[in-house]
Amino acid sequence: MLKDSATDSMHGAPTGFRHDAFVYSSDREFVQRSAAFVHAGLAAGDDVVAVLPPERIAVLRAALGSAADAVRFADATVAAGNPARLIPFWREALGRDPERALRGLCETAYRGRSLAEYDEVLLHEALSDIAFAGDGSFRLYCAYEASVGIDPTVTHSGAEALAEKEFRTGLVDVPDRAERWVFGPAELGDVRQWVGGQASSHGVSRDRLEDLSLALHEVCTNSLRFGGGHGKLAVWIADGALIADVTDRGRIDDLLVGRVLPPLDGLGGRGVWLANQLCDLVQLRSGDDFTQVRLYTRLR
Repeated sequence: MLKDSATDSMHGAPTGFRHDAFVYSSDREFVQRSAAFVHAGLAAGDDVVAVLPPERIAVLRAALGSAADAVRFADATVAAGNPARLIPFWREALGRDPERALRGLCETAYRGRSLAEYDEVLLHEALSDIAFAGDGSFRLYCAYEASVGIDPTVTHSGAEALAEKEFRTGLVDVPDRAERWVFGPAELGDVRQWVGGQASSHGVSRDRLEDLSLALHEVCTNSLRFGGGHGKLAVWIADGALIADVTDRGRIDDLLVGRVLPPLDGLGGRGVWLANQLCDLVQLRSGDDFTQVRLYTRLR
């Protein structure tokens, strides 16, 4: 099955950032769309970057033959494991050669992801229309395997309203089995030590434990600074990960927080950015009277 969400200008030329998608149900269908996209980009002299899971990289390389040498490939399970890292990834790719147009081929909703990861893929897709709205030299083509069961048309080309709605809606409820804390400045050290003990007891490695500790410190400090001076923490195990959920009474206006590196002299934003680099998945939602940040660290 092929489904294209492409949008063109009235005269057939792309207008601003071009963000399209297709659904495939076989290797043949995947190659049919992706190879044509790549060949068109190479013929136009574009910089072509493909962010795909390893099995799709192998299939596409074989189909492209020698032309594959002109394509930069990246493993989606690494570059897009946390979908919040993708906007910075494409920003870096755009900056490598500003004189050339960029064509990105991407499959981030690959098989085997958790429901939370799929949610973040869809939010990322919607936020991409905001992040790259002024980048007329960037075209992004997203592949979706039919068996995953996601309709990409709602999150491609003009999904700003969806991004706003999703960002302003709280995440699924914390389970009853979760351990809970209320923290202020005096409890911050105890909270980090307690979460570290929980993570260690469930087999989190020392390096990953240090990453989680730093990310949690940054997020909890944000609650103290911007969320009313205190926050709530819940911790539980699910889907092979230790999950730490931090909520407070603050509000974040910038939908791209944590996806664009804030300036060194800026106020706020660096904590979420850092958490996105350190954690396997970060979910952030913020409405009129709440901010919720959920950190995932896989148990290894």
